[in-house]
Amino acid sequence: MSEERHQQRQQRLKEQVDARVAAAQDERGIIIVFTGNGKGKTTAAFGTATRAVGHDQKVGVIQFIKGEWPNGERNLLEPHGVEFQVMATGFTWDTQNRETDTAACLAVWEHAKRMLADPTLNMVVLDEITYMVAYDYLPLDAVLAALQARPAHQTVIITGRGCHRDILDIADTVSELRPVKHAFDAGIKAQIGIDY
Repeated sequence: MSEERHQQRQQRLKEQVDARVAAAQDERGIIIVFTGNGKGKTTAAFGTATRAVGHDQKVGVIQFIKGEWPNGERNLLEPHGVEFQVMATGFTWDTQNRETDTAACLAVWEHAKRMLADPTLNMVVLDEITYMVAYDYLPLDAVLAALQARPAHQTVIITGRGCHRDILDIADTVSELRPVKHAFDAGIKAQIGIDY
C-alpha cells in the first residue's frame, strides 16, 4: 500500500472517530458489568478503580464471597482512602449454610446501599454480587432500585458470572470474559499476586 493511500485511509478513520467523540456529550456515571466464565472480572474492576483513585476520585468496594485470605487489591487501595467492606464468609460451597450466608450477604449489602447513596463516592465496586442475586441471597429488586437511585455522577462496577439479564439491561457497558485456557485446569494452584 502506498504511503498516500495509507494516509487517506487513516484520515477517514480519524474523521469517523472525531465525529463519534463529538457526538458523545452526555456526562454521567455509568454501570459497568464484567461477567462471563473467564478469569479477570475482578482484575478488570480493580484496574478501573485504581485508575479512578489515580485521578483523585473517591472509590468504595463491596466484596461478596471473598473470605479472609490475603487481598492484594485491598492492601494497595485501602491506604489511599478506598473503603472495603467484605462478606468474609468465603465461598458458599465452603460454609454450606444458606441461613448464615444470607445473613452475611444482607449485612454487607447494608454497606453497599450506603455507598450507592453516597454522593461523595465517584465509584462503587460490587465485586461478585451476581452470585448473591443468582443464589437468591439478595433480592434482585433491591439491587436494581439501589442502582437506579444512586447519585447521577456515580459509576458502579458489577462483577461475577451469570449476571442477571435485568442488570445487563440497565448497564451502560458490559464485557463478557470468555475462558480460553486457565492454569488451574493444568493443576497449577492459585498464586498470591496473580490470582489474589
